[in-house]
Amino acid sequence: MKAADLRTRTADELTEQLDTLGRESFNLRFQRANGQLENTSRVRQVRRDIARIKTVLGERHRQTP
Repeated sequence: MKAADLRTRTADELTEQLDTLGRESFNLRFQRANGQLENTSRVRQVRRDIARIKTVLGERHRQTP
């Protein structure tokens, strides 16, 4: 997921995506704790996607008067 792609989406879509990634992150943490996590790189990818979305939302929030 690239920041340029995120900037084309609406705030509602970004918030929905953020919720989805939050749930996925929660599930990945449980899988790691139970030793069932197969794709360990997905944890890092989800964390970075969450950070990108929060960055774009923060930029928009700061631009509004």
